Amino acid sequence: MLATITSKGQVTIPKEIRERLSLRSQDKIDFVIEGDRVVLLPVKTLLDLRGAVKPRGGGDFEEERGKAKLAVAARVAEEEAE
Repeated sequence: MLATITSKGQVTIPKEIRERLSLRSQDKIDFVIEGDRVVLLPVKTLLDLRGAVKPRGGGDFEEERGKAKLAVAARVAEEEAE
């Protein structure tokens, strides 16, 4: 697949590649140099992974988040007391 670099150094990623990598507008990509090749990799953020894993036992997310915050607060308080 060929693409042309503009005078501003921009290139349009062909539709077939965007679809195959599930790239959308505003997505981030990483260019990795491997010898004399450049590999284009989609960058995934935590937001991209949201909902990828279902909680076991139908847990309540807000409840779990609250427990995690309390555990972190207790650990910080313990460290400060030392």
